[in-house]
Amino acid sequence: MTTEPRQTRPDSARDRADRPTDRMPDGASRPVPDPTLERDARALHRTLEDLIRLIQFRDRDRICCHDVSVSQCYALETLALAGPLRLHELAERLYLDKSTASRVIDGVVAKGYAGRTRHPEDGRAVLLELTADGRALYERIEADLLAEVRAVLTELEPPVREAMTRALGQLVRAARGRMEISSGCCRLKAVP
Repeated sequence: MTTEPRQTRPDSARDRADRPTDRMPDGASRPVPDPTLERDARALHRTLEDLIRLIQFRDRDRICCHDVSVSQCYALETLALAGPLRLHELAERLYLDKSTASRVIDGVVAKGYAGRTRHPEDGRAVLLELTADGRALYERIEADLLAEVRAVLTELEPPVREAMTRALGQLVRAARGRMEISSGCCRLKAVP
């Protein structure tokens, strides 16, 4: 007698309702955590902490050699990739409040790496955009950082690199979908 492999499918509300629950002190119930999910969440959290810490120190050490802070470099990168933006759009993309983004971009403008121009469709609005010097600086910084990433990737086989990039992209999309961005403050969306 052969057994068909068990089909897996995304959790439905009914599946979640059938799971065992714990009673909270206020009488409310919550699902009992899946032990493998808890283990995986903890392992991923620690791994990401290590990776983020390494990247932050790398960025601080490499980017600051180029006459900009890490935050200013993120602003350069955002303008290089997205094109001209209004201040509130830049702030949203940098996950900063508008006043912090304004201070960051003021430093970039003062160094001659970005400029402010009138919005072509809204005369009251100002667009922020890279200058030629700003684009050249961003390209130098990106080239330096990519050289370092390439050196790290040489230690991994091509299928691992591809799978890792795909998985990290999915993780970023899932995390972005779970965040509410409001005035530069990130809050997790409520769990249904």
